[in-house]
Amino acid sequence: MNVLLVEDDLALGDALGQALRQAGLRAVWVRRLKEARAFLDNEAQDVLLLDLSLPDGDGFDLLRELRARGSTMPIIVLTARDALESRLAGLRDGADDYLVKPFAIPELLARLQVVTRRSSGFLSALWQIGPLAIDTETRTVTLDGVAVSLSPSEFALLFELVRKGGKVIGRESLVEHLCCESDNALEVHVSNLRRKLGADWVRTIRGVGYLLPKP
Repeated sequence: MNVLLVEDDLALGDALGQALRQAGLRAVWVRRLKEARAFLDNEAQDVLLLDLSLPDGDGFDLLRELRARGSTMPIIVLTARDALESRLAGLRDGADDYLVKPFAIPELLARLQVVTRRSSGFLSALWQIGPLAIDTETRTVTLDGVAVSLSPSEFALLFELVRKGGKVIGRESLVEHLCCESDNALEVHVSNLRRKLGADWVRTIRGVGYLLPKP
């Protein structure tokens, strides 16, 4: 999962970036709204973690801009502003969650899981797609009740395909999410996933990418 962290505090930004990467997320950390806008214009993100009091403006401005443009990307506000009015304004303007500093890293990771599964159409950490069950917390998979052993890259590939809900995902996007060295590495992961789950679970859209068909 790609996470953009917008946080101007050096110590906190560094700590959060490390925690996100240790949790298996692909995190990019920027300190200004200008940098965030430029990054979002060039690369789609799965979640935005947004501080409000930034050197070049208010994070609420970016929140409103993204929602006005029709972005449905999950956004979690991270801020020291604990007043009720500020929290209500954030949620009213389109934030999916509002976390007041200081907060515990495990709580942030849990909230990330919640907004991610909500945006994917799932209500719990257990994702059920026909006979396929994926536990996003324990990162385990069963098919027809039988455990399926997947490598971290294979699980990440399956996670992305399921999260997109039957939509085609481009090869380049999957390479980025899986941090593959090349298209060839991606093809190896796809082949292994088909071998372990069955060929019908991953469909190739020639010249575009892959999708997981709806059951």
